[in-house]
Amino acid sequence: MSKDIEATIAAMTALGASFQVIDDTVIVRGTEGVIESADIDCNESGSTLRFVIPIAAAMGVKTVFRGRGRLPQRPIDIYKRELSAHGVTFISEDMPYEIDGRLSGGIFKVEGNVSSQFITGLLFALPLAETDSEIQLTSRLESRPYVDITLDILKRFGIIVDETENGFSIRGGQTYTPHSESVEGDYSQAAFFYVANALGSQVNVQNLLPESVQGDRRIVDIIGRTMKNGEIISYSEDCSDVPDLVPILSVLGAYGSKPSLIYNAERLRIKESDRLAACADMLNALGGNVTITADGLDIQPVEKLHGGIVDSCGDHRIVMAAAIAALRCDGDVIIRGAEAAEKSYPDFFRDYRMLGGKADVIDLEQ
Repeated sequence: MSKDIEATIAAMTALGASFQVIDDTVIVRGTEGVIESADIDCNESGSTLRFVIPIAAAMGVKTVFRGRGRLPQRPIDIYKRELSAHGVTFISEDMPYEIDGRLSGGIFKVEGNVSSQFITGLLFALPLAETDSEIQLTSRLESRPYVDITLDILKRFGIIVDETENGFSIRGGQTYTPHSESVEGDYSQAAFFYVANALGSQVNVQNLLPESVQGDRRIVDIIGRTMKNGEIISYSEDCSDVPDLVPILSVLGAYGSKPSLIYNAERLRIKESDRLAACADMLNALGGNVTITADGLDIQPVEKLHGGIVDSCGDHRIVMAAAIAALRCDGDVIIRGAEAAEKSYPDFFRDYRMLGGKADVIDLEQ
């Protein structure tokens, strides 16, 4: 459970679904009856906002979407353009967004290089439209593995989507079939512990499917190529499909004996933080030598990393990456805003301590 999951549960509750959480199990009862209006707080969750806007539109629910942190600045222009052409009115241009009307089928022209979350949101919603739809990609689809996850889950719930030469064809009037699902382990979070192992730890990471469609399982291959005779050497990595790996990959590169390069990652500028700047600032604050390029990071080797103060920029992945970087720093690492880890992994520091790491909460105001 995490802040993002809680935001999505609250959003779908506002749209008429009900949830019962028992330990690590969630029992979901689907929407019943007609909801005329809803007020949804997405907190800082971009996935909640981009998944639920088209769902609410497909249900014909007049909905207000609120958010905080960097969420009001994260783009939804694709929805404003495409949904407005298919029966939906954006009453407000800025957050809080307010939409009205019912989503109709048709042709949706969507850029593939902004965020895969727009594709996922449309794939959730368009099967509920009365008529058939087609998503036409106007540029290369980046973060493709996240769309693969969506298609895999939709199929399990009885939704059929056909892939076309440049996008997806979705039959309208479909119905979601109730289905019990075991949620597989998350390679995005496991990546932090895989890199901890590369730095000398011995963590047995379990509950991960080797055949998973998750793109971030690539961390295993990247580390395999980066390590030689037990030492970290270097890598050059196209991160267009694995943007969430960039913070922890930057830590791996910082401990390498040769320069490493992250490229095709310009979209990271519009995440919870400007993640390229946040990664560079984090490592440079610890004594690293990282330069921001036009679309990524140039990581030069240094003799060692020292302690220092890191600004998390309110970004959960920067917090966790800095905590892993600290494992081989000469001095202590202080992470401002470490509570941001709760966004995706509230138990991160509990697990970190359980595995032998040392982490204490301090008051920087004293």
